[in-house]
Amino acid sequence: MNAPEHFLERAPLLLRDWVTGALPEPWRWLANSLIAIAVILAVFGLLFAFLTLVERKVLGRVQNRPGPNRTGWFGVLQPFADGIKMLTKEDIVPRSADQVLHFLAPVLLLAFSILTFAVIPYGRHLLPVELDAAVLYFFAAGAATELAVFMAGWASHNKYALLAAMRALAQLISYELPLLLAVVPVVMLAGTLSTAGIVEAQGGWTFGFLPQWHVFSPWGFAGFVIFMIAALAESNRSPFDLPEAESELIAGHLTEYSGFKYALFFMAEYFGMCALSGLAVTLFLGGWQPPLPFLAIVPSYAWFGLKLIGLLLGFIWIRATFPRLRIDQLTRLAWKFLVPLALVNLATAAFWVLTRDWSGALRVSRWLIGAVLVVGPYLLLSRALFRGLGPRRYTYAA
Repeated sequence: MNAPEHFLERAPLLLRDWVTGALPEPWRWLANSLIAIAVILAVFGLLFAFLTLVERKVLGRVQNRPGPNRTGWFGVLQPFADGIKMLTKEDIVPRSADQVLHFLAPVLLLAFSILTFAVIPYGRHLLPVELDAAVLYFFAAGAATELAVFMAGWASHNKYALLAAMRALAQLISYELPLLLAVVPVVMLAGTLSTAGIVEAQGGWTFGFLPQWHVFSPWGFAGFVIFMIAALAESNRSPFDLPEAESELIAGHLTEYSGFKYALFFMAEYFGMCALSGLAVTLFLGGWQPPLPFLAIVPSYAWFGLKLIGLLLGFIWIRATFPRLRIDQLTRLAWKFLVPLALVNLATAAFWVLTRDWSGALRVSRWLIGAVLVVGPYLLLSRALFRGLGPRRYTYAA
């Protein structure tokens, strides 16, 4: 690595050390931690603001309308106008609501979402907290968001909010299992629960140019697809946005929220989506690793950012493309398709581990067998999923 590359790679650390270098040693750790927290909040806060603008622009283009374009050049200041509006709107709390839980629900939801950012490696030297069990920590913090959603529905003392909270719990528990099962093969092959170790395990090249990312293997591709589908449901994103279904439940657990509390829910949803996308990049897309050897001159945090933005744009595209599922379709997809497919993928990953020493013609047969182990169960389970379900019949008034 030449001198300019080395400088760009270490530039964030050099800047941090320059700021905190004059402090006594006992205070330097605290200052470094506060700077890391401030940078994460600033970066993902701005990402949240402009992601909402991009989403509204893309949805507008798909629906043949311009989207927000009045505030600032090309509507670029619209997120800040929305933020000021939310801050100045009246906070209305129902008289019969539980005042304490009604306030705590959005605060806890946002706090748990922010905690998940701590263990994601954003670059070669940019890991806020290095834990040996970072993957377990991520899912423990993420699962706590379900408690906050139910707390919001219960505290509102509204039948639509309570029904939506129970529906949200059923959805989140149903998709938590395939989400975890999709991660188990990654932990098996990497041999560690550390996110930094998982990224390091995906280093190196096949044939000198093909990255050894997990997604470029039969079990890794299947695990990545299962993970992203479950991540859509865990984020309450379309087509799994049933807890907030406006046409059925008004706005679900958000019905009795307004002003800044509503904005906190909105922010937590996008933070959760960013965190799950960051974990998907870490587990399956090589983390901060470049896609080609000669592109290693680009700083590692730039590659992580590009991959993260690519997945977030995929979330937006899916929202603009797919209609909302019914609750029975949603649960059937989880328990009759994703969970069995994720269990079969465990066996595929085990086969991949046991045959890692195969070479020559056996190496080709290894890929073929791995592909059959992925495609075969997919076809069988997809047929079983729709068995007995005829085409819907519509009746119209004469």
